Amino acid sequence: MVRGIRSAGVLMIATTTLAACGGASGSAGAAGAAGSVAPPAAASTPPASSAPASTTPPPAGSKPDTVRRALAAMSVEEKVGQLFMPVLNGTSADSAAEGNQSSFGASTPAKVIAKYHLGGVILFPGNIKSVSQVVSLTNGMQKASKRVPLLIGTDQENGLVSRMSALVTDLPGASVIGATRNTGLAREAAKATGAELKALGVNLDFAPVADVNIDPKNPVIGKRAFGDDPSRVAQMVAASVKGFHDAGVAATAKHFPGHGDTRTDSHTGLPVIKHTRAQWASLDAPPFKAAIGADVDAIMSAHIVVPKLDPSGDPATLSKPILTGLLRDKLGFDGVVSTDALNMEGVRKKYNDGEVAVRAVLAGADLLLMPPSLPKAYGAVLAAVKSGRISQQRLDESVTRLLELRQKRGFLKAAPVVSADQAAKVLRSAEHRRLAARIERAAR
Repeated sequence: MVRGIRSAGVLMIATTTLAACGGASGSAGAAGAAGSVAPPAAASTPPASSAPASTTPPPAGSKPDTVRRALAAMSVEEKVGQLFMPVLNGTSADSAAEGNQSSFGASTPAKVIAKYHLGGVILFPGNIKSVSQVVSLTNGMQKASKRVPLLIGTDQENGLVSRMSALVTDLPGASVIGATRNTGLAREAAKATGAELKALGVNLDFAPVADVNIDPKNPVIGKRAFGDDPSRVAQMVAASVKGFHDAGVAATAKHFPGHGDTRTDSHTGLPVIKHTRAQWASLDAPPFKAAIGADVDAIMSAHIVVPKLDPSGDPATLSKPILTGLLRDKLGFDGVVSTDALNMEGVRKKYNDGEVAVRAVLAGADLLLMPPSLPKAYGAVLAAVKSGRISQQRLDESVTRLLELRQKRGFLKAAPVVSADQAAKVLRSAEHRRLAARIERAAR
């Protein structure tokens, strides 16, 4: 999902980073963005969290008590903040970093988290200098989140897209694992990746890629996919999801409804995939069905147009027929739907940055990833809720799913606190390096 620029310990501002499905970003995320987005104007302060907590929590017994209590305790402003996962600038939670003030109206990551009541943060190579520094960063950001623990995510697919490559084991990417035809190795690789991420304080990985690489000239998926056979990709995706869960980390299957048959990169354009509904069901859907069967935590949308699934011309990220009609109703997925990065050109063709966020929620998205202007997106969603365009029930559905994800992975009641000493024992361990070698040998 996310394309980034690496720069000696300073995070490239989200608004200048075309991020989403990962792109051809290189193992360290160092390939430059294919385009740029003008930085937003200085942030205005969002409304204070003075609105009363929701008076209509889910019926008693419908959700775990901890989820119901957490939801009922939130103001409308806090609920809206839970939907957002931006990139924040800097390598320390409490130190000012260039770009935060102009982009968010607050100088440090901790202050941005508190100001917008953020539900999550995504890490990029610019956030990463050393094991002890990342541990301090994630612990510090968790401390700044007063209502519920943060979702701290990253794109650690391994191979081409490896945001944490400076610190973690160099495990083979999906195409190499797919070539082994060994689902056991896929599960072991995901478990090892998850264990290393968890040791750093990362609890959500935007992996595995569930796209089937149908077009070998696809510029955005390619070797990031497990292969070109829907059945084999489905098996590998399911095994990977289970591996992440073995490690206690949330997994994300991407990019729904399937980004594998296009020669347009959604970072820089809007791909159109001409699969019929029957072709989609046989070629694109199996890996996502398998992920759902493995209890995947989240599914990421693609910024692609599929006219036979939705003739409106809107990308899947903004399509209720696709995100709600297909993913929720037909495939039965009730986990978190994440957008691909909202600063990608593929989703910004028809609507402004505030309207894109609102339409994503109305389509069925729960997690709004990397808006090009957090102030605009937050303000637009909050206004839509207050006007009734986004109903309170619809907002509560998304926040409930995000809370349930935390509950399932064991960090709703209390944020995990990680140790640099323990992380040093897990990262690049001899066991994980031997696993990488075993996968390489099996793929030959």
